[in-house]
Amino acid sequence: MSSPLDQYLPRSDIRERFSVRVRAPADVVFQVATTMDLQSLPLVRAIFRLREFLMRAKPVSRQPRGMLDELRGLGWGILEERPGQLVVGGAVCQPWQADVVFRPLAPTAFAAFAEPDQVKIAWTFEAAPLGPALTRFSSETRAVATDEGARRKFRRYWRWARFGIITIRLLLLPAVRREAERRWRSDRGE
Repeated sequence: MSSPLDQYLPRSDIRERFSVRVRAPADVVFQVATTMDLQSLPLVRAIFRLREFLMRAKPVSRQPRGMLDELRGLGWGILEERPGQLVVGGAVCQPWQADVVFRPLAPTAFAAFAEPDQVKIAWTFEAAPLGPALTRFSSETRAVATDEGARRKFRRYWRWARFGIITIRLLLLPAVRREAERRWRSDRGE
């Protein structure tokens, strides 16, 4: 099965893909997914605080805002966008650092980027219509280190960090489903 990430990260060191069926139209699901305040979920907030504590990172103060706006504010770039259906985000960073700095790249430069000691990370939010009021919402994340030294550091980091990152995805998808279905029922007066 092809992925929107194939052109940006055709090979990766890690790949995680999760999806859920939602009883709401794709545009409603996509709007909920991109505007939901991810940290409104208490366990997600706790995972971010735990990372700060474990890594001795500076606490990040934040204002509640939609997920896409928050990701952009952290430094993630948009590699591709199809309104109501797809967004592909990406950045380069050193995720093993306590205070990670995400650097966006132009879509045309992302695949070829090879600066040493970096990790390229790309992710998607996808809302694929399966019917007039049925959608498959998916999120895929891929990461690849630019050299062997970065790969070793990233693997050490990923051994423990993946549990929080995957848990966030597993919390996000049902939350998007619940809110999109609630909103769709409400819009129809149910």
